[in-house]
Amino acid sequence: MARKGSDFAGLSVALVTPFTDGKVDVAKLREQVEFQIEAGTHCLVPVGTTGESPTLTHDEHEQVISEVVQIASGRIKVMAGTGSNSTAEALRLTTWAAKEGADAALLVAPYYNKPTQEGFYEHYKAIAEDVDIPLCVYNIPGRTAKNIEPDTICRLGELENITMVKEATGSMDQASQLLCDSNLTLLSGDDSMTLPLMSVGAEGVISVVGNIVPGDMISLVNAAASGDLPTAQQWHEKLFRLCREMLGLSTNPIPLKAAMKMLGRDTGDLRLPMTALGADAEALLQKTLEGYGLLASKN
Repeated sequence: MARKGSDFAGLSVALVTPFTDGKVDVAKLREQVEFQIEAGTHCLVPVGTTGESPTLTHDEHEQVISEVVQIASGRIKVMAGTGSNSTAEALRLTTWAAKEGADAALLVAPYYNKPTQEGFYEHYKAIAEDVDIPLCVYNIPGRTAKNIEPDTICRLGELENITMVKEATGSMDQASQLLCDSNLTLLSGDDSMTLPLMSVGAEGVISVVGNIVPGDMISLVNAAASGDLPTAQQWHEKLFRLCREMLGLSTNPIPLKAAMKMLGRDTGDLRLPMTALGADAEALLQKTLEGYGLLASKN
């Protein structure tokens, strides 16, 4: 029996936000959308962590959502990042995304202010009751400073349009409890955890490395979904090295933007407080991309 959010199964890619001269570069944003459509990606996720959403102004946040929806033009699903540590702001952004035609919204757990579990519940409930597009709870305590406990997420899953959870706690037990005790679709929030989570019932991933190797991530997800474990394991082992060696260099999206530049898909500078990779880290990244087969060796 299909879960509530199964129409978002597969590969979703968390897009970077391209900047030129300090401003959002719509032309480069278009290139990214077209790249993912051509690759066969199922869903785009603009203005999440990878999209440097904390550094965007409110107007820019709305602009990126609108541009991606318009460029996608129904050819690919769009799950807009609309979370905030302010319930009023998250509601405003989610309302905007729904008005602009987004297919769903991704809402990160309220960060910094560390709500109680009841506070988490009331935050998401307020948005779910006011906006009717599907909502995905994004639980990433490593960035938000507090876990949304599985009982709370399962309780949220009883609300009609909360249909998914992006799981980035690293806990297989937490993921398993969510799958056992709710009808939510679970999506991996860590590229390297995609196969382990799919082995217990997750249906896909919201991916960072999908920005550069969407076809490989699709191959992993499809193999896992079809029960072809040997093929899925092969892709997991290959992608794991890229995830570990690239994303381990610095905080996302710092190494990703550097990699995209090396691969001829420059998305511009990072915004402070994010800063570029140093020379030593860039050299390691170069070797990683060469080792994966994305760049020709300079030796």
